[in-house]
Amino acid sequence: MMIEARHLTKRYGMRLALQDVSFHAERGEILGLLGPNGAGKSTTMRILTGYMPPTSGNARVAGFDVVDDSIEVRRRIGYMPENVPLYPEMTVRAYLDFVGRAKQVTKRDDAVEWAMDAARVDHMADAVIGRLSKGYKQRVGLAQAIIADPEVLVLDEPTAGLDPNQIMETRDLIRRLGRDRTIILSTHILPEVSMTCDRVVIVNRGQVIAEDTPAGLSQRLAGADRFTITVRGPRDDVAAALTATVGVAHLAAHDAPRHADDVVTFDLDAEPGAGLGLAETVASVIVGSGWGLREMRRVNLSLEDVFLQLTTSEPDAPSPREATATTSDGASEEVAA
Repeated sequence: MMIEARHLTKRYGMRLALQDVSFHAERGEILGLLGPNGAGKSTTMRILTGYMPPTSGNARVAGFDVVDDSIEVRRRIGYMPENVPLYPEMTVRAYLDFVGRAKQVTKRDDAVEWAMDAARVDHMADAVIGRLSKGYKQRVGLAQAIIADPEVLVLDEPTAGLDPNQIMETRDLIRRLGRDRTIILSTHILPEVSMTCDRVVIVNRGQVIAEDTPAGLSQRLAGADRFTITVRGPRDDVAAALTATVGVAHLAAHDAPRHADDVVTFDLDAEPGAGLGLAETVASVIVGSGWGLREMRRVNLSLEDVFLQLTTSEPDAPSPREATATTSDGASEEVAA
C-alpha cells in the first residue's frame, strides 16, 4: 500500500478542518479526492506531503510516516499545489533545472528535457515564467512535480486554468504516469474523476462521506435501480397504478407537456433488491391495464447525481467562528464545522 491515511483530524485552534479521515491508495492507482470548495481536500494533501502535521491520526507514504519520516516521504513525492510556487523572473528551463538541483536529481539535463516534453512546455523552454499564461504556468507546475520521477504524485487541482485541449492532454499524461505510480489528485470538477480516476473519495465538510469507483458510487449510492418508462395511457391512472406496485420506491413524471395521444414518461426508482424483476412486474401492470408500453430502459445515476445527493444534504450549520480558519502561513481556508 503506497498511501495510507488513518483517522486524520486537523484543527486550527478551536476550528475543525478534517475529522477522522481515512483512505488508502495502491501502486498504479489514480485516486481522486472529490468535494466542494472548502471540503478539506487541500488540507489532506498538505498533511500527506509533510507541509503540515495532523492534529491527530497518522499517514504513511511508501511505508514512511509523514511526520516521523518527513524527509523520506518528500523524496518519494512529487507535489503540485493549487497555487504553484513559481519564480516569475526565471525561464522555464532554468526553473526546472533549479528544482532538479534542489531535489538532487541525477542526469538533470535529461530529466529537465523529459519533464518539459511530458508537460508539453518544451517549446516554451526559454520563455520567462512571469510572461506565461495561467495554463502554461500550470503545466510548468506539473513539470516540476514529475522531474524527479517520483513514486507518488500529489496533484491539487491539476487542470485549473487550462483550455479544453490542454485539459485532455493533462488527463492523458496523468493516466500514463499512473500506470506505475500512485497518484492522488483533488478536484471539484466531476468529469475529472470519471475520466481519470480509478477510485474516488468524496469529502464534504472535513469528512469522508463515500469511497468507491466512479461506477460503483453511482450504483451503490443510488440505493436502487432506476428506469425510464414511456406509457400511452391516462397520466393520473398510470401514475397511481405504478406507485401502488410493490417494489416501486419513487415515481416522477417528466415535465414535458402532454401529448395529444396521452403519452407520458416517468422516472421510476426501485426499492433495494427489487432489481430487474420489478421491470417485468411493471410491464405486466401496464399491459394488463390495456395501456401501451412505448419504452422501458434501465438508467444509472451519474456521478454528478451522486455528488449532489451527498453534498447538498442539510448539514448542521457552523457557527461563524467555525466558518473559516487561518493557516500557519496566514492564508485563509474555508473549513468544516
